[in-house]
Amino acid sequence: MADFKTAAVFSDNCVFQRDKETAVFGTGEEGSAIKAVFTRPCGCTLSAETTVKDGRWLLYLPAQEACDGGILTVTSGEKSITFTGIAVGEVWLLGGQSNMEFELQNCTTGAEHLKNDNPNVRFYYTPKNAWYDEQFYADEAASHWKKFSSEDAKDWSAAGYIFGKKLSEKLGVTVGLIGCNWGGTSASAWMSREALLEDPDTKTYLDEFDEGIKGKTVEEQVREYLEYKEREAVWNKKCEEIYTANPNADWGEVQKEIGVCEWPGPINCRNPYRPEGLYEFMLKRVMPYSLKGWLFYQGESDDHKPGFYYKLFKRMIKQWRDDWKDETMPMVFTQLTGLIYETEADRKHWCLIREAQQRIADEDPYSSMACIIECGLKNDIHPKDKEPVGDRLYRAALCDVYKLSSRDEDLSPSFESVKFKNGAAVVTLKDAGAGLEVRGSRITGFELAGADKEFVTADADILARGRIKVTAADVPEPAYVRYLWTNYPEEVTLYSETGLPVAPFRSSMNDQEDVKVQDSEMHQQLEL
Repeated sequence: MADFKTAAVFSDNCVFQRDKETAVFGTGEEGSAIKAVFTRPCGCTLSAETTVKDGRWLLYLPAQEACDGGILTVTSGEKSITFTGIAVGEVWLLGGQSNMEFELQNCTTGAEHLKNDNPNVRFYYTPKNAWYDEQFYADEAASHWKKFSSEDAKDWSAAGYIFGKKLSEKLGVTVGLIGCNWGGTSASAWMSREALLEDPDTKTYLDEFDEGIKGKTVEEQVREYLEYKEREAVWNKKCEEIYTANPNADWGEVQKEIGVCEWPGPINCRNPYRPEGLYEFMLKRVMPYSLKGWLFYQGESDDHKPGFYYKLFKRMIKQWRDDWKDETMPMVFTQLTGLIYETEADRKHWCLIREAQQRIADEDPYSSMACIIECGLKNDIHPKDKEPVGDRLYRAALCDVYKLSSRDEDLSPSFESVKFKNGAAVVTLKDAGAGLEVRGSRITGFELAGADKEFVTADADILARGRIKVTAADVPEPAYVRYLWTNYPEEVTLYSETGLPVAPFRSSMNDQEDVKVQDSEMHQQLEL
């Protein structure tokens, strides 16, 4: 028999989404009646009722305007739960991996924000657990919404916070952020098994998992993972000592000295990085909390299957919209930035992830992409400056979700079409109506190829109306053009006049042989 309670995401100071029905949900005794009453500061009330079925209940309060200081009371028979200090404003869920999880206290501008800000932003962090045990329920019971303070906001998502602060200032309402992310995770971790099974390519994630656990009992898998965690703790301590003494230590030499990094460990039923694991143990714990939309920063951990990412990410978005029962729920996401390690060749597999993300943005009318191509670093998958990331997510939402600015103003220009004539490629960019500008002495990053698909560095000049003329003396009859088609661009020189970089592109998906990507050498843990 389930105890009567609301889901852990409801607490004092929580934020409800304005102008949208408010989902309230939890568990209770089978067949019992549940009633929720929301009292606004003016004294007027909104209410709804339901009955517990299969141990769970879900009801929807009527949509309402923004306010602060509301009270929610949920009753079941003689039992009652009350939450105070509730705001009604804008609510966004922050999904993805470590660059979304990256904490405000570690951001280059974090200390300044924590010292000087007083924003109308609140945060709920979905507990990071991937197995139902005593710790899972204890962490969930202790979780609650937090208001901003220099201490409480230290571990908030830096990118999410910057987004929320700007949005609150613009709209004049409280912004609530729900952190639901985990460093190093594939998009497959945030989807159901049923969804992954639908396509042969996405099914490979499950095939590999199922092969890894073949013949093993749950008890054996749990023991195997916990033994790995013990070894990992010892290894991490030794690794930290080495990098503290020598921040530029060679990764290969480190592993020779202390042993091979085993991260992420055995992918079994206990490992949080398994397919569908965090969908079940994190996302579903806050589903279907009423939201305006999702912010998402992910893709790094799917670079071993770059050709599958378009299907994977597209199906994940559909999964979430189906689960929230809203086919138009906005998905605002970042495109992967630049990254390369000094010991790596440029295999251009991150280019394919970026291309997949651009396709989603182009095809899905309710998805929007923030280009951050110039924000990456060599040798570090975690750029510390999240100010442009949060700002560009905000700008993308401002124009595509809230319709308060134009795409020309707040989205990066991106590829629309190309014409090859008179020995040149004339590229037309969309969302470039505000004009283009060059930062530096000339435009760099363009390449041309003829029918042989052998690319050479090309020159580029800005024409009128968002067009670029691209030429190369060694390619008299160009057939293919691409821009910033590299894992890590050394420089980014072409921007809109509103300060946004032109997004990477290639004119044809047939301009090269299929990229063969093996599992990357692990240069550092992707988990924070």
